[in-house]
Order: sequence, then C-alpha cells, then structure tokens
Amino acid sequence: MAFDWSGLREPAPGTLVAAREVAHCAVQWATKAARANLPAAPDDSHSALVWDAGLGALLGAPMARRVRVGVHLASLELFVAHDGKAELHPLQGSAPRAVDDWLDLKLATLGLKGVSSVRLPYEVAPRALENVAGLAALARWFAAAEEVLEEVRARHAAMRPGPVVCWPHHFDIALVVPLGHGAGGPARSIGIGVSPGDGYYAQPYAYVSPYPAPRNPQPPALPPGGHWHTKDFFGAVATAEALLAQRDPRAALLAVIEAAFDASKKWLDG
Repeated sequence: MAFDWSGLREPAPGTLVAAREVAHCAVQWATKAARANLPAAPDDSHSALVWDAGLGALLGAPMARRVRVGVHLASLELFVAHDGKAELHPLQGSAPRAVDDWLDLKLATLGLKGVSSVRLPYEVAPRALENVAGLAALARWFAAAEEVLEEVRARHAAMRPGPVVCWPHHFDIALVVPLGHGAGGPARSIGIGVSPGDGYYAQPYAYVSPYPAPRNPQPPALPPGGHWHTKDFFGAVATAEALLAQRDPRAALLAVIEAAFDASKKWLDG
C-alpha cells in the first residue's frame, strides 16, 4: 500500500536539519558494527543500512548469528537485535564513549567484535545526541522514500537494479540501476534516491543522477516539482517543498523520477 504523504506536510521539511544531523550521527554505530564484523565489500555495501518500516528503524547488515544493530529514528534508540528480541539503549544525552562501551559489551556477549576501534573512512560532523524536534517526521520521510524507491525498483526490475539501501556517508536512501559499459568507457549507471538534506538543500529531496555525467547536456523540462541541479553534481532534483506543493506529491515524485530516468538513459546510451 502506498505511503500516505499527507503526514509529511507538518512539520515543514525545512525544519528537519537538526533531526537529520542527530540521526546521521546515531546511525554510525550500526554501520561501525557491520564494518567490525563483516568482510569488506568492494562497493562498501557491507556498511549500508536498510529501512525497516515495521520497526521504524535503519538496520545494519546481518552479522554472525543474524545479529543486527539498528537505530529507531523517532525515539533515538540504538538496539541490538538477536534471537527474536532487541536490547535497547536510549541515545538521548549519551556520550559517544558510553555508547561505544555499551555496544562493545553487547556485541562481545554475542561473540562479535566491538565498535570502539573502528575508524570510519569519512567524516560525520559531531552532534550532541539530543532528542530534538523532528525525529519522528524524519522517520516518516525515510518510510515514504523507501516505499517509492521500491516501486521504482519494481518498475525497472528487468534492468536488475540494486537494492534500496541507506548509505551512512551521505545518509541518503537510494538504488542504482546498472546500464553496463559503453564502448571502451566506464560502467554506466543511474542513481535514484532521496536525501534527508545536506549542504545543497536544507530539506529532504529526491534525485536522479546519471553516471558518468553527460557532457554539455540539453536537459528537457521536468514535470512539476522537479528541476535540474548542476552545481558540483548533475541530476534531476525534486525538493520536499516543491513536491508537497503538488496536488499528489507521490505521483509528482514518480513522474519526475521517470522523466529524469528516461532522459538519463538516453544520454548514457547515446
């Protein structure tokens, strides 16, 4: 069943910056657990997270004994799931060292490696772990994004798109549609995702980005809600505010994605 986008209008998408920054820091414990205990994948996918709609959580990849570490976004709780149960640790007001110690102990009890010695290959701006306003709304945006992206993935199943995952570096939830290699060129692909916001847009936004970026493209007009972004990266973008201004935001988002996907495929196939 399609996600009800009416619940995304309040609070305003532009007010979710603090929630996004806190959540971005929080999910690093889940990815650090996976990095400590899983073989490294060439594309770093072992460190990716998935959205679990039933739990309202971002989950790290399964480890030995199907142990998983995740974060409930709305309540800002870290948890270790195993044997059909979950052990919780509220993150609000916690010091990072205290979270490391708690998670190290839980993982060691399960015969797994701890996270305190893991060093991430990227930087996430430090943020106090506070139960700021907007965490529940941010969780709803992840739920909406995951549901739409799964539909897009099903529409293009014949092209064997990758899974819908959240990348802990940029904190976007996305999938990649591979197009194979061009004549003597690099592997071509189209990334389709939703970011909860970043330095480019201080609100959630969807994107469709061809790789490699076309040279001197003449992008066609996009359906209402979408525009072409050209600073630092090239792709179609639909901001939360632009989508929510449409009569049917979900349908508007799908229309932008499909139009941008078709244009991207033509560029990459040309």
